[in-house]
Amino acid sequence: MSSADFRQIAIRAESGKAERLFRATVSAFCSLTRPSRREIAQLEDLTLPLFADVSVESRRYVAAALSECEYAPAALVRRLCEEPVDVAAPLLIRSRALSDIDLIALIGRHGLPHARAIARRKDLNPTIAHLIRALEKPMLVSVRQPEANAKTVPESAEVVADSQQVPGAAAENARRRLRSMMRDAESGGATINPFAGANTYLKLRGTALTGNAAFFQTALADALEMDFSTARSLTANQNYTSLLAALRALDLGEERAFLITAAVYPTEFSHPQAIRIFLDRYRLLHRDAALDRLRGWKAETLSKAIRNAGPIAANADVSKADSDNAAASPKARRV
Repeated sequence: MSSADFRQIAIRAESGKAERLFRATVSAFCSLTRPSRREIAQLEDLTLPLFADVSVESRRYVAAALSECEYAPAALVRRLCEEPVDVAAPLLIRSRALSDIDLIALIGRHGLPHARAIARRKDLNPTIAHLIRALEKPMLVSVRQPEANAKTVPESAEVVADSQQVPGAAAENARRRLRSMMRDAESGGATINPFAGANTYLKLRGTALTGNAAFFQTALADALEMDFSTARSLTANQNYTSLLAALRALDLGEERAFLITAAVYPTEFSHPQAIRIFLDRYRLLHRDAALDRLRGWKAETLSKAIRNAGPIAANADVSKADSDNAAASPKARRV
């Protein structure tokens, strides 16, 4: 099946056929050898709103299909992984769309059932594997290490050693450690985020509420450190997908992101379901993916600037060379 076939299925979003459309769209997507970013975003836009209307069997089918897909949409994969383990297991075991941070978060939220499936992954991070074993056998180490040896005890062993012989305490400590690792990884992994402060939000909110698109686009360009034309293109689309990624890159909370998006796209939120879909998409959009999109926008802008400046610079060099040659010629000196 070609990418054109997939696009045609995505377009035919007929009301009342959510179940069949959900399966058919994912099947068509998985047949693409190398889907484009647009096709990945298109799949998410189509399937996430249908998610609540499809059966467990369809979710299980889609999870199994995407687990073998090299370019599976991250947002849809993460949404499926929040399902019970009998649905999410294929993705937990095989999907490349899940990072170590995602795995830690899933274990922290869902505990042992998801952890057991994750333990079957190939090349699993040893730290995650050790903590899963701590969840499996919470009383494996039940005596606190002496203070003299505290510096030599591995950090992961401390999670199990702190059980104080209370059944289940080590497992809960392991889960707390997993959550702590997740928070540390998320806060430490921000390579492009010097601007997500309260002042940035207030400026974006204030300009969005004026109703003047240019004011908001200027504030967005300042916040993202990009040129005005690129910032304007993020809000020139018929949907808010690009703006959602931009706000996620700024690491704004979901309530703040929704207020800004609703001010810029007021007609998109005419009913509660549309709000729920926005919040689901925002929560499931991984910040690393949003930062990648931000880098892509900046790289594209730079590429255009280089292409546009190239001929001009070349002509300027030629003109300068001609002028220099003319000045250096005997005729020029006689004049």
